[in-house]
Amino acid sequence: MTVISVDLSNRPYDIHVRAGLLADIGSVLAPYARDSRLLVITDENVAQAVLPKFEAALRSAGLSSAQFILPAGETGKSWAQLEQLTDWLLEQHVERSDHIIALGGGVVGDITGFAAHIIKRGCAFVQIPTTLLAQVDSSVGGKTAINSAAGKNLVGAFHQPSLVLIDPELLSTLPTRQLAAGFAEVVKYGLIDDAPFFDFCADNLDSFFAGSPDIRAQAIIRSVQSKARIVAADETERTGTRALLNLGHTFGHALEADTGFSDRLFHGEAVAAGMALAFRYSVRMGFCPAEDAERVTELLKQAGLPTSLSEAGVSAEGAALVDYMRHDKKMSAGTLPFLLARGIGQTFLSNDVALDDVAAFLDSEV
Repeated sequence: MTVISVDLSNRPYDIHVRAGLLADIGSVLAPYARDSRLLVITDENVAQAVLPKFEAALRSAGLSSAQFILPAGETGKSWAQLEQLTDWLLEQHVERSDHIIALGGGVVGDITGFAAHIIKRGCAFVQIPTTLLAQVDSSVGGKTAINSAAGKNLVGAFHQPSLVLIDPELLSTLPTRQLAAGFAEVVKYGLIDDAPFFDFCADNLDSFFAGSPDIRAQAIIRSVQSKARIVAADETERTGTRALLNLGHTFGHALEADTGFSDRLFHGEAVAAGMALAFRYSVRMGFCPAEDAERVTELLKQAGLPTSLSEAGVSAEGAALVDYMRHDKKMSAGTLPFLLARGIGQTFLSNDVALDDVAAFLDSEV
């Protein structure tokens, strides 16, 4: 077992990483159950692939559960689903001292955390991420949200989990496309401030996708350690440090909006294309060597990820994509901060980017 602490001053919590953890999940969750019962939120895909084993592990520890099953995909992160979820929690007589269990990927974790934040003015929740993207990114750090007509994650709150339980063996249930989408977030940590980790990702790409338990565990642990460190330094993005985690997301969210927040483009795929665009835009601005942008693009391509607008299935003009960016949560006084790079492992936040120039750059990318 590897235990990583998120050292927040007023509500620290631990992240447990261990292969085979699912089989023992009942004993781990027993202290979080009320009257030996847990309220579990999951989605249609996880209900088929993971929930039976999860329930068996609960029964072996003398626990039972009630489940709310969301639609799979981004459609599960809507106002309508939030209303149904909160109504269900109230029907289940949820109490403020309860711990709601989020068993699933990023969508499940995001909406469960947000529901936990608002139900009865706040109760606790536990993250059990079942996708790579959720294991290395969305389950850690307390960002919770739903999507709205205006854009992705625009309605939400910071609400930290009480515990995060990661079983790398769950990755064996994922289709290759889902695994690749999560790998984009793994690569992101190398691009932010850890060039040796980027090299690790490049050197071990084949082993990772071939299912090497050691390589997958190392990738998850190093990613989570990076995120825990950044979140502890800037929990609610007040100093700008945590904003570094948004590398690729400003471009990526615009691509997701253009593709309708659908399975046409997974979040991790949008982030991959967004990171490639951010590095190429950094070259355009004179910040980044072209060879570094090429290395980023090549690694993402080798992982089967999109690195351009056309590969992401986006044909919108630059001005239309920039209009999506104007709804970004980080927009302030007409200025949108951008994550750019001086090279691999040298990401920085720039407040001097002209959106008209971004639109022209995106037009040149078509």
